[in-house]
Amino acid sequence: MAAAGMGALPCGAFASECSGLRRPDAAPTQQQQLMGKARPSLRVGAATIRMAVSVGKKPYVTQKSEEIFTAAKELMPGGVSSPVRAFKSVGGQPIVFDRVKGSHAWDVDGNEYIDYVGTWGPAIIGHADDEVNAALVEALKKGTSFGAPCVWENILAELVIAAVPSIEMVRFVNSGTEACMGMLRLARAYTGREKMIKFEGCYHGHADPFLVKAGSGVATLGLPDSPGVPKSATSATLTASYNDLQAVTELFEQYKGEIAAVVLEPVVGNSGFIVPNLEFLKGLRELTQAEGALLIFDEVMTGFRIAYGGAQEYFGITPDLTTLGKIIGGGLPVGAYGGRKEIMQLVAPAGPMYQAGTLSGNPLAMTAGICTLRRLQKPGTYSYLDQITKNLTNGLLQAAKDAGHKVCGGHIGGMFGFFFTEGPVNNFDDAKRSDTAKFARFHRGMLERGVYFAPSQYEAGFTSLAHTYEDVDFTIAAAKEVFKSI
Repeated sequence: MAAAGMGALPCGAFASECSGLRRPDAAPTQQQQLMGKARPSLRVGAATIRMAVSVGKKPYVTQKSEEIFTAAKELMPGGVSSPVRAFKSVGGQPIVFDRVKGSHAWDVDGNEYIDYVGTWGPAIIGHADDEVNAALVEALKKGTSFGAPCVWENILAELVIAAVPSIEMVRFVNSGTEACMGMLRLARAYTGREKMIKFEGCYHGHADPFLVKAGSGVATLGLPDSPGVPKSATSATLTASYNDLQAVTELFEQYKGEIAAVVLEPVVGNSGFIVPNLEFLKGLRELTQAEGALLIFDEVMTGFRIAYGGAQEYFGITPDLTTLGKIIGGGLPVGAYGGRKEIMQLVAPAGPMYQAGTLSGNPLAMTAGICTLRRLQKPGTYSYLDQITKNLTNGLLQAAKDAGHKVCGGHIGGMFGFFFTEGPVNNFDDAKRSDTAKFARFHRGMLERGVYFAPSQYEAGFTSLAHTYEDVDFTIAAAKEVFKSI
């Protein structure tokens, strides 16, 4: 149902479309699969920026980045606002960005990069998209935050509910961490139980209950857990190895009637790119239903990225609750959790489970999210993302093997990753066999040639609609040079 009284809507008229939203293809059609390396015609117009220089054409200088970062270390812990940005696991000088556009980024020294971090996932249609920016300018004229209901919340909620199979009602928050905090409290309130099962190497934000064998920056920095987290905060957190259904079964047997939920990244992106075994996901769904526990997909990273309806659409497994973030804010701070209406109606003020936020549902994040999701509805979107990411991943893996390196990796949609190990990698223990020192040399070599990958072996990579086949060709050419040199 379309929201009433919408007035002027961001990214074009919207009211007439909300009740009949088109869902894009979640995977290439048979015809598109048969195309092999044929290049789909989808492009992003003005948002596409082509790399005009050849590999290694000009000297790589980072003097200004070094000066700014040196000053930053006296102002902020480690010189950054989030740990992985400090390049601790790859070494060398962290890059200070100046601007981004399309698939490219420029640092303060004027170096240009093809960017495969995409602000850690949100930039799925490309950085600084013209349509999104224009809508934000109009929204800014009305104010940056209301602290009151706004119609844009209704519109984005309708989009999310129409897209994600498990979500019948949604609550907007301001980050993925906040979304995971809310969903855990809700799961405990609904089941009347306290214990939670999470998986080693999966990251669900920096709230105390989740900082047990976590991924992302915790894995990057080699931290076993975090000081300052009391035992009481993690005493109800149980852990198992990813893709190990038997371990989960044994935990349910050991803690009969005590487990509120099983929470996981349905595709791991925070200890590198790790794909689930489909039988593992099916088994979790059956097991939680049999034990009266909730199954929770943390789709902050995979939501709207590997398919329009996220991993649950891609794999055909519907959880009870879902967390979202990144893409649904179009590059602005946002998070959300949602699920079956009977569960969500426990959230205040509809129910007794309290959660609130000053900036939740702010008009800027809602506007950017609406514009981004509408763009993702266009036909061919996910076929293009899948094809360009496939070409990139296959090209990198082949270049590495041709140079004599042991590597493994893969992709789904616009998300990818590879490890410097022969593999296979099915869990965090497997991922830790990677040659992280070699990855560090690879990362630095690619930076010097104008390609920006995540500064950690334990982070997934991301493509966007703004990435071109020329970007991919340039990246593979650079990688061939680097693989030969390391």
